[in-house]
Amino acid sequence: MFWNIPNSLTVLRIAMIPVFVTLFYLPADIIVPHWLNLTATLVFAFAAITDWLDGYLARILNQTSAIGAFLDPVADKLMVAAALIVLVEFERVGALVALIIIGREIAISALREWMAGVGQSGSVAVAFIGKVKTAAQMAAILFLLYYDPIGPLDVKFIGEVLINIAAILTLLSMAYYLKAAWPAMKAR
Repeated sequence: MFWNIPNSLTVLRIAMIPVFVTLFYLPADIIVPHWLNLTATLVFAFAAITDWLDGYLARILNQTSAIGAFLDPVADKLMVAAALIVLVEFERVGALVALIIIGREIAISALREWMAGVGQSGSVAVAFIGKVKTAAQMAAILFLLYYDPIGPLDVKFIGEVLINIAAILTLLSMAYYLKAAWPAMKAR
């Protein structure tokens, strides 16, 4: 069933991407930088919440579907990639860090697809290191989108530290998944 609540939330998340990106290209007389940062942060946070919520609802309402299993990670990767590209353009994230994160997402998605095709998808299921990487990455993006200090809290600095931690965890998690897939890759 395509039009269930979880899948609708996933489609909403995909539809939010152009809205999110467009915010950064509005003239400064329409939205001042502080409000742009706050609005973009709230849109991204809402997308992250819908990511959690669609998975939760799919499980408790027993509304899991093949299309949902396909679309959910695609929506996540598109939203993160859009955020990172915007953050690179506005010089809040280095291009190398964005390339590491986006490249890993593409590579691991391709690896999972291939492993599923050879009947070995369980060996590259989401691992704890992947979850920690995602948490650091999402927090970093939120801080880097907001960017403005909150009282004595240096949001920019915290975001930069977290995105670098996320990049390191990205490489470590990629190595973990490649190591897990290596026996199947070697056998083929």
